[in-house]
Amino acid sequence: MKLSGGYLVSGMILAALLVVAPEPSHAQAIQNPLAVFAGLDKITGRITTFEIPVNEVRRFGALNVYPRICNSRPPTEEPKTTSFVQVDENLLSGGTRRIFSGWMLAESPGLNAVEHPVYDVWLIGCRDPNRKNVDDEPPDVPPAQGEPSTQDEQQPAPAE
Repeated sequence: MKLSGGYLVSGMILAALLVVAPEPSHAQAIQNPLAVFAGLDKITGRITTFEIPVNEVRRFGALNVYPRICNSRPPTEEPKTTSFVQVDENLLSGGTRRIFSGWMLAESPGLNAVEHPVYDVWLIGCRDPNRKNVDDEPPDVPPAQGEPSTQDEQQPAPAE
């Protein structure tokens, strides 16, 4: 089978680009010590927000919620907050029954939320109380042209 010169050169260029082109880099997942959930009590219609430390259990109604890991991405990346969660139902007989074990996604709460006849639970986010929030600090951006800087505002106006 014989290739014409144009196809051969185009194929070689495409192959070189595939070898040389870098893949998009993804930042490491940030492991957070707290998982933040919302829970709906369908009897009262009340939605409750609660935080649970990773690898600890908290009770919400008749459910025991165990977040095993809670990951997020840095603020420079596209948001993606995930948590591996196990949920047990407390039975009237005194035992428990596992009703959920899997990943929850904060950006898609309806995808893997716990749906129980009386309670719904879904992931809102993950957080680390020791990590400084990027939004808490004002950015180091110089004032735009025509806008007075803070130094200009503190100087008295010249006397005429």
